[in-house]
Amino acid sequence: MNKLIPHCRLLKISKILIIQYKPFGDVLLNTGYLPALRAAFPDAVIDYLVQKPYATILENNACVDNIVVMNKLKTGTLAYTIDRFHLISNIRRQHYDVVIDQARGPGAAEITLFSGAGIRIGWHKTKKWSWFKGHNWVYNYRELKDHNIYSARAKFGLLHPLGIQEIPHNTYIHVLPESENRIQNWLNKKSISDKGIAVFSPVTPIRSRQWNFGSFAAVADMLIEKQGFTVVLLWGPGEKKKVEHMASMMKSRPLITPPTTFNEAAAMLKHARVYIGNNGGVHHLAVAVGTPTVTVFGPGTNPLKWVAWHMPQHIYLASSLEKYEDNTFGITPEMVFTGFEKLLESGHI
Repeated sequence: MNKLIPHCRLLKISKILIIQYKPFGDVLLNTGYLPALRAAFPDAVIDYLVQKPYATILENNACVDNIVVMNKLKTGTLAYTIDRFHLISNIRRQHYDVVIDQARGPGAAEITLFSGAGIRIGWHKTKKWSWFKGHNWVYNYRELKDHNIYSARAKFGLLHPLGIQEIPHNTYIHVLPESENRIQNWLNKKSISDKGIAVFSPVTPIRSRQWNFGSFAAVADMLIEKQGFTVVLLWGPGEKKKVEHMASMMKSRPLITPPTTFNEAAAMLKHARVYIGNNGGVHHLAVAVGTPTVTVFGPGTNPLKWVAWHMPQHIYLASSLEKYEDNTFGITPEMVFTGFEKLLESGHI
């Protein structure tokens, strides 16, 4: 651990592959260090391996030369085995000098091992039997991950063997013109200006992260009644009924977006003065487009890892409970609204 690649070997690096193939939030968090990697290796080919649904995050990213798309198939099936064989064969033919495995799971370790790369960088696991079962042996350069800083910052750790240190940065997604046009047209039809939009993304599929819908509704009403904001509810596949349920609990009727792609959600967030929601991919998307955030965390999740708390425009409220008891998390709507007011008073909103 903490070994540096010899300078003479660094000079010979011409092809780099990054592995982090899912989900939306984790792929997005990897974009923060890409400019530093590109600056260190301006003439190298930098490719990124990602599953098909998440490739949209990397489109038009100037720091990535090629997006290597892998299919999302069920592990253990014949289709998965055949697809994985073809994927690894294609990767081997590219003759990568370096593989940076940010995913660090069994599947990613397998791809790294058989890639043929002479430099294989991955996270060092410390649990019992990690040398064998945790696949530490696959990587000839390993780093310990810091779980007490924002994950986008922690990911710089795997660049240390390449002699690259963390620099000021933010995550990045290219908002497509067609995404911007669709959202702008919708806002125009609703006669909404950007001066006072608060985007809420109140739904998460993970029960332990789901703050009470009534609490979200109460915060939204406070923003409307006390600050004159327009509340917009953003939702993903399978979430519309839940946001409609939240809307039904409000005194004032919010606006509910039409179905959006991940890129269109980014365009919507660019128009917002603040994002309020649960911890998750939409929160990371708000950070990437520069929208201030107030994020609610349930028990058992480390906010230091998942919030860009080193930036003053991003604040969080974390449950004081040691385990999940109910979906209020011991966090009141007044507490969240106070967080919003702090951002407002500090000039970040």
